[in-house]
Amino acid sequence: QVQLVESGGGLVQAGDSLRLSCAASGRSFGSYSVGWFRQAPGKEREFVGSINPRTGNTYYADSVKDRFTCSRDNVNHTIYLQMNSLKPEDTAVYYCAATTYSVSYNRNDWVYWGQGTQVTVSS
Repeated sequence: QVQLVESGGGLVQAGDSLRLSCAASGRSFGSYSVGWFRQAPGKEREFVGSINPRTGNTYYADSVKDRFTCSRDNVNHTIYLQMNSLKPEDTAVYYCAATTYSVSYNRNDWVYWGQGTQVTVSS
């Protein structure tokens, strides 16, 4: 069992940066890949990025590649999403999630979810 709690969302202007945090608890946290999804109003939840716990490899959606960075602190059981050069189309509720897969872009493969944090980017 893994519990995830996001923080760090807010209202920013286009071009600004923001860092989201996800505090994880659970004895088996280190064996899960962790990542981020987002859901904008009226749209489906979509993959943003993830990080593999064993290799440290990261994976990103094309829409955020070169702007967003996933990282994890295994000692403090926290994962981060650094978001740079934010755009209005990045506005969404961002969710932290965990999966037993090494990598998956399919939200149905992710078994643990946080409650979400709102990110709003004004133009």
